[in-house]
Amino acid sequence: MSFEIPDDCRYLESHEWARREDGTVRIGISDFAQDELGDVVFVELPDEGDSVEQGADFGVIESIKAVSDIYAPVSGTVAAANDDLVDAPELVNDDPYGDGWMIEVKLAESELADLLSPEEYREQIE
Repeated sequence: MSFEIPDDCRYLESHEWARREDGTVRIGISDFAQDELGDVVFVELPDEGDSVEQGADFGVIESIKAVSDIYAPVSGTVAAANDDLVDAPELVNDDPYGDGWMIEVKLAESELADLLSPEEYREQIE
């Protein structure tokens, strides 16, 4: 099976992605992760203004199969949380790199270079 792995993202081994936006980093879970979880039924995210730390959990995602923590690829302050996921958690399954994003973080420092490149992530899941 082939999974979507956008080249404009960096990845954690735990299957979260990070994409630099205008002044923030948008974070979500990978296509591989949403496929492994199955149908997502609930997402718990931090509030705007909360701090997240690279490698630490910042939320919870629940599917019909499992409940999993979501880990921060970078440290910083939450600039936005995707409130659409409260009423439509299935967006994570439908569009994990688009409408299914989780949070946007104002970077405390640049940690993106520490993450897996698309090629390294592709090798990990194969």
